[in-house]
Amino acid sequence: MKSRFAPSPTGYLHIGGARTALFAWAWAKKQKGSFVLRIEDTDRERSTQASVDAILDGMNWLGLDHDEGPFYQTDRFDRYKEIIQQLLDEDKAYYCECSKERLQILRDELTEKGEKAKYDGCCRDKKLNSGVVRFKNHLEGFVSFDDAVKGLITIGNKELDDLIIARSDGTPTYNLTVVVDDHDMKIDTVIRGDDHINNTPRQINLYEALGWQLPEFAHLPMILGSDGARLSKRHGAVSVMAYRDEGFLPEALLNYLVRLGWSHGDQEVFSLVEIVELFELKNINKAPASFNQEKLIWLNQEYIKKASTEYLIQQLQWHLDYQSVDISNGPEFFRVIEHLQERSKTLVEMTNGLKMFYQDFSEFDEKLAKKQFKDSQPIELLMNKLSALEDWAANNIKDQIKQVCDELEIGFGKIGQPFRLALSGNGNAGNIDIVSELVGKKRTLERLQMALDYISQSCN
Repeated sequence: MKSRFAPSPTGYLHIGGARTALFAWAWAKKQKGSFVLRIEDTDRERSTQASVDAILDGMNWLGLDHDEGPFYQTDRFDRYKEIIQQLLDEDKAYYCECSKERLQILRDELTEKGEKAKYDGCCRDKKLNSGVVRFKNHLEGFVSFDDAVKGLITIGNKELDDLIIARSDGTPTYNLTVVVDDHDMKIDTVIRGDDHINNTPRQINLYEALGWQLPEFAHLPMILGSDGARLSKRHGAVSVMAYRDEGFLPEALLNYLVRLGWSHGDQEVFSLVEIVELFELKNINKAPASFNQEKLIWLNQEYIKKASTEYLIQQLQWHLDYQSVDISNGPEFFRVIEHLQERSKTLVEMTNGLKMFYQDFSEFDEKLAKKQFKDSQPIELLMNKLSALEDWAANNIKDQIKQVCDELEIGFGKIGQPFRLALSGNGNAGNIDIVSELVGKKRTLERLQMALDYISQSCN
């Protein structure tokens, strides 16, 4: 059994494409078959190497490994030319020299009449020797296919026209190349977005004209934004690698994508092994799926909580390099990760959270400082007690904080909140006794002194 993912390299690997790739990959693995990666780059004006690289990077980051490929359609022009000539020789295709102006007038006239804009077959029997090449579609009858997701679909041939299979420069078009490739590569199941449904009857007629066996078709419902409109840039990041950049784990994104249009009971969290084991085409929903960023963030946090420290360190490396964070001067990195693991929703949040353990800062969040740094007495007392502390451990630091509260007869917030701001600079410090231990005695005391200096300056 073979399935394939066949993106056009005219941009990045977007969320919809990644979901299609995941479903095709999962189906191939489920059937113990092969997953083929094919780059459909015949649109030479829009296809770029940068887009090819973006697709390969996205697939690699997601871990959707291909068994065959990547194949490039531009390497197969001789094969397409051979098939186009075969269809011409068998009188199943013909040359057409209709100008763009004539075709536009025809479209306008049909549209004005309320009819479907399609080619009228003007050159069908002219026996021309140049121009574009059109496939002779059936004039009567119907095309029916049982889609694995949508069910039985029937289209009248009168709704179709004689599609162009080769441009005037001889280069093949999508509907021709996809049929030839899927046949030659022995693709059994074509899994793709339902925006291709209109192409399928045309392709089926091409299969039959060439005497080739049809694959099974499975058209996936589109992905909508939370507002019900088709997912686009205005809904946030739609590029797969943009989610990497925003701090999502690949497993979390894959888990979320597989639930966009597919389900297995009420289960929400799936490992890749479970996805392969449980995946069935019949369990793909017919209705469009709605993208929910909040749910993805929740799922990502769940994966971060359950991940091993070693794996998180590996995944964090890109973010550390990107933000130029040097972790050589500070506590053992794995201890910081363990501390941040429970409270970080993304790797970006974790990266920002770990900076206080390795980087000093010269100022506090001004709004928070005005609110928290009002009374120097609790901070001075805490600083004196911590200075005398010989065993710098979280439980001992916690005892000193409690003693300050008891001696000054104040609630924890009167010292805890200022201390949290002093440690972090922005108030995001988590459990302050553990954070103090990890920050270290020297840095902790220096930051408390900074807080006292702020109060002193504010009073003058």
